[in-house]
Amino acid sequence: MGEQQQVQFPQEVIEEYAALGVDLPALFSAGDLGTRMGVQILEASAEKVVGTMPVEGNTQPYGLLHGGASAVLAETLGSIGAMLHGGSTKVAVGVDLNCTHHRGIRSGLVTGVATPVHRGRSTATYEVVISDEQGRRVCSARLTCMLRDLGARNGEQAPAAV
Repeated sequence: MGEQQQVQFPQEVIEEYAALGVDLPALFSAGDLGTRMGVQILEASAEKVVGTMPVEGNTQPYGLLHGGASAVLAETLGSIGAMLHGGSTKVAVGVDLNCTHHRGIRSGLVTGVATPVHRGRSTATYEVVISDEQGRRVCSARLTCMLRDLGARNGEQAPAAV
């Protein structure tokens, strides 16, 4: 669904991952599901994550934006914020997602903005506001992620990269 744009990370985040041999901008994406749904990440930091998603191709049988599509956008944005908050030694794993759908829309582009509610050592919670092109709120969501150590534990192999 279109060409992926380059995510703009803060320079200190890029340098932190580069010190570990990870090219964060090259590695980063919205994931396979987000890519299929046309999610584009426009801005990413632990303080604010912004992304868009087209309504077309992400509708339910009545032709309205699917609530699950809004949930995918919200979880993607909140997870990115939590990952950036956790830093290069942690991996963010979603453990709770709540979405309230305020209005139905049939076309255009929605924009999600994730901002932190809580950023701790073991969890991070983000509020995600999804709006239509007129700035009207379509969905309010809250995502809590557990922040797990990247290192191997109990014989488990650590994930390759976030």
